Amino acid sequence: MQRVEPASAACESTRVDRDSYRVCLVRPAMGTLVSVVAVHPSGARAEEAIETVFAEMDRLIGLLSRHDAASPLAHLNGTGWLNDPPPELAMVLGQSLLYHQWTGGAFDVTVKPLVDLFEASAGTPTPAERAEVAELVGAEHVEMSRRRISLKRSGMGITLDGIAKGYIVDQMAEAMTRRGVLSFLVNAGGDIRASGHREDGCPWTVGVRDPSNPNAFSDVVSLTDGAVASSGNYEKDYEHLFATTRDGANPGNVCVRAESAMAADALATALFVMPPDVGRRLAGSTPGCEYLVVDGQGDSVSSPGWTSARDQVVEHA
Repeated sequence: MQRVEPASAACESTRVDRDSYRVCLVRPAMGTLVSVVAVHPSGARAEEAIETVFAEMDRLIGLLSRHDAASPLAHLNGTGWLNDPPPELAMVLGQSLLYHQWTGGAFDVTVKPLVDLFEASAGTPTPAERAEVAELVGAEHVEMSRRRISLKRSGMGITLDGIAKGYIVDQMAEAMTRRGVLSFLVNAGGDIRASGHREDGCPWTVGVRDPSNPNAFSDVVSLTDGAVASSGNYEKDYEHLFATTRDGANPGNVCVRAESAMAADALATALFVMPPDVGRRLAGSTPGCEYLVVDGQGDSVSSPGWTSARDQVVEHA
């Protein structure tokens, strides 16, 4: 999760009818573009709420980014310990360790040494280098208490790239609700949380990217209260290459619909690296979770409860 300093932001406010405005603000952050779209009777109130939400996003990035040398997470990675961790960091890391257990180790936030190795070698480390660094990976070597986080092996490091963005999107959504804006969509590079309806009264719609054709959608999902997240070969972060080796049999794209963006984010990452049957059983047994898996040829497999909205206009992808 890269931190991008606040730069140019594009804000657009449009009066839909006598009773509502559609307000959209887009900003670069977390290595992607983050957008918030809101529908509300007051355009000024919606703009104010969105600005507050982006301020909350910046605050959380400052706590959870491994790229910010001043962040608590960077301190933990640099020293191997952190006393009195911020509650937000403790909560996200605690949930990460639970997902590590639930996925049989497929979801593992201690892959930072491998991420660093792949980045330093332009994605081509030697087998010996990878084997050496792999000794530093294993969430079972993270110790957590209410007052302290410790990494038990020297050289370990944590990246929250596979879960923090979802958590931040959830917190942005909750901040919108607290400000009295109940119809909105938050999109952080494909980690999406929605509430209410669009200005036309229809559900928000999200296009699922087709890995065989970047200009097309494999499917479309509608949202009125919930989240979706995807993990795919088109992503550039090396995190999705680790955990479980599947001899190159990775799906082209995994999309998960869940009650929270954090759950969708973590499960999409895990399903991408898990053996197909194991991953689908995990997703199928997770309450409120549905999935769509698309291979590189565009063929797909979905959970029984996955519903398509192909006949609706795609608002965001």
